[in-house]
Amino acid sequence: MKRIFILCLATVALISGCATLDERQRAWIFQPSDRSWWRGEEAAAGMSDVWVNFTSRETGQAVKLHGLWLGHESLGQDPKAPVMLYLHGARFNVVGSAFRARRMQELGFSVLSIDYRGFGKSSNELPSESMAVEDARAAWDWLGRAYPDRPRYIFGHSLGGAIAIELAAQVNDETGTLVEGSFTSIPDVVSSYKWGWLPLSPLITQRFEAVKRVAEIGSPLLVVHGSEDRTIAPALGQKLFEAATGKKRFELVEGGSHHNTNAVGQPQYRVALADMFGLRTPP
Repeated sequence: MKRIFILCLATVALISGCATLDERQRAWIFQPSDRSWWRGEEAAAGMSDVWVNFTSRETGQAVKLHGLWLGHESLGQDPKAPVMLYLHGARFNVVGSAFRARRMQELGFSVLSIDYRGFGKSSNELPSESMAVEDARAAWDWLGRAYPDRPRYIFGHSLGGAIAIELAAQVNDETGTLVEGSFTSIPDVVSSYKWGWLPLSPLITQRFEAVKRVAEIGSPLLVVHGSEDRTIAPALGQKLFEAATGKKRFELVEGGSHHNTNAVGQPQYRVALADMFGLRTPP
């Protein structure tokens, strides 16, 4: 999500119809691609491919989602470790999430990371808010079938955090929910930028209003944000945390950016996971 989105949104609204505006927003917000974060392939080495197949209620089409599986047992530890569904943000594919998956593995999880439609090897369709949530639900159900005897957690970064909140509000079998570098809603993100004074909220079709859904999740919530996040203001993470009504914890990682908070904040993650979920791993 780039700040140019605001000016582009205003321009497109003046010269095109609603359908085009919606498609442009979907493209700008998700930035779907098969690109990976720098050295992502190195981090993904040894992970197993997973394919999640289902028929979309949204489009009526057959969907194939690609994911990467990283079992905690590969560390020679607990073969019954809790499982985590990791939902990435915009722009980079699932391989770009491999570093985060490995860090969460070190903290005691077996991790499934998935690509939404439009990313990587998943079905080549322009994603939308509702489609991405549908993809996340399909992956969640796959995890439940594959590992029915293990506790399951949902973790979302950035845009994936809003998807994680929506998924957690829909299901009732998650043990915990984690979001990092996430936000209250797309209109709030737009308003936080330099040109945010423009009255663009009514034009935004892909709203991702996590702030309206977070009170409905039935699991403890961990909200993590980097103090130096210049993409999503830490205040939006704090506001999302404040809207939650259940057991919750907010971790501000000093010096963390939008991209490195998971690495810089690993010690804080370790303490928070023990406090919130009773998960304890060797330091």
